[in-house]
Amino acid sequence: MTVQGSAIFSRSIAVGGTALAASAVFLFSFSFPATAWALEGFGPWSATGLRGLLAAVPAAVCLAVWRVPVPRRADWPGLLVVAGGCVVGFPLLTTFALRASSTAHSAVVIGLLPLATAACSALRTGARPPRAFWWAALAGAAAVLAFTLQQSAGRPTPADGCLLAALLICAAGYAEGGRLAGRMPGWQVIAWAVVAAAPVMALTCAIALPAEPVRLTAHGLLGLGYLATVSQFGAFVIWYRGMAAIGVPRASQLQLAQPLLTLCWAVLVLGEHTPPAAPLTALLVVGCIAVTQRIRS
Repeated sequence: MTVQGSAIFSRSIAVGGTALAASAVFLFSFSFPATAWALEGFGPWSATGLRGLLAAVPAAVCLAVWRVPVPRRADWPGLLVVAGGCVVGFPLLTTFALRASSTAHSAVVIGLLPLATAACSALRTGARPPRAFWWAALAGAAAVLAFTLQQSAGRPTPADGCLLAALLICAAGYAEGGRLAGRMPGWQVIAWAVVAAAPVMALTCAIALPAEPVRLTAHGLLGLGYLATVSQFGAFVIWYRGMAAIGVPRASQLQLAQPLLTLCWAVLVLGEHTPPAAPLTALLVVGCIAVTQRIRS
């Protein structure tokens, strides 16, 4: 292959990887509104358990149909980090946060997630993105953080503790999943993580369903269905594939757009008030995304 051909091939991979990661961010952006819907019909423990358990069904079917071999022993610690962070911890903590906080305010965890993911990836893999990358990432995170804190009058709530913990463990799961997706297909990473968490999710359901009220409303079932099939499995498939193509730091910065997308869904679907500062924040975030995507990690 010529140098020019190699460059064109590399650019096509980057463009495809960016498109995949951006599509996943779009799908993830509805997770908080879907959680709010799920909470109309289920308690927080029940919603989290059912979400993970139902996601394990298509994951196990895909692994069986394609006869995917069991991962190597060396890969299991990383898969368990993905399971603990992305399948168990983040869904449970954000579900509890959304019981006491609005969808708009809870978006702060998404606003800070890209920076935390890039930091976890740098610490885990030894990668060192250039200084300009970090300044752009910090600027984008600061814009989203200022916006969301302004909406809550700058007063941290008890839910913020859940959001902070969710942010940290999800960032570790994202970074570890992106690293594993470099040597195994992204869909296998999340499939094995969901299957590994299934026993914990089954036990959670067995304990929580009899103890928490269940109301089989349309919103509750739709929200739970979206969380199980899209947020917990389908979106992760293309997310990790995109991460493997363009790198964890660059892919993670696309998530700076997620809080604003979530706010749009909160207005359109949940009927929440439109924040006046949203357009300015959107422009700042888009600018930061443009900078981080132009900088090679």
